[in-house]
Amino acid sequence: MQSQGVDCRPGEVASLKGDEARATFINCFREVQRIRTQLDQYTDLDPELRETIDKLLPEDDLRAFRGVYLDVAQELKARQEKTPDPNDPIRQLDFEFVLFDSALIDYDYIMKLIVRFTGQPPRKQKISREQLIGLLAGNAKFLDEREDMVEYINTLTEGKGLDEQAIREGYERFKAEKNARELAVIAEKHGLSPDALQGFIDSILSRRVFDPDALTELLHPLGLGWKVRAQKELELMDDLTTLLRKQAEGQEISGLEVYEQ
Repeated sequence: MQSQGVDCRPGEVASLKGDEARATFINCFREVQRIRTQLDQYTDLDPELRETIDKLLPEDDLRAFRGVYLDVAQELKARQEKTPDPNDPIRQLDFEFVLFDSALIDYDYIMKLIVRFTGQPPRKQKISREQLIGLLAGNAKFLDEREDMVEYINTLTEGKGLDEQAIREGYERFKAEKNARELAVIAEKHGLSPDALQGFIDSILSRRVFDPDALTELLHPLGLGWKVRAQKELELMDDLTTLLRKQAEGQEISGLEVYEQ
């Protein structure tokens, strides 16, 4: 980062200019994380050495860098699949999100932390809203759901004392309402019935298979010629692909990759 004229701080990663610099950051931080993971496995480090390590890269900075890494890596990985030039620096990247996974931090664990967060008054909290969001930001398990989880956490009030069932039901309701709003916007944009579009999506998710004939049938009421319809299909799927991937919750949808090239 210093070679690029910016301070070595998480917030300065956004100041890196060009794909080559950002790709270099990905490679460098991945190595930093690998070494830090190895160091954490040593249980016999004396306190002075442990303090030296923590001063070199404090835990708060490490967690913030992890979040930035995942953001940049996720963006570059999406572009990697669409970059034809084998010499492009993005094509050379090897993404290792597993480095940031933890067996202890899973969906159930996060739900319990949210319960603890809502159950205590602000002045007596053992975990803050910012700490919760930071934990999500630095863990690769929540890449697909992180945005929804953060938005949901931001709707909650400290000290309200919700139990785990209420938290889980509230989160599912929050996601359903958000998905419905996103679907309504897409339907209106493309002149489709929200119910018909929802039925199209439900059919795909139930079988985890994309059916091109169903897409043709969905657009049939618009009365488009084949050439215009073909373009409309591409435009619609460009808007729907991300929503479908998110609702599939990590499960593969056969045939959808055609629209992600």
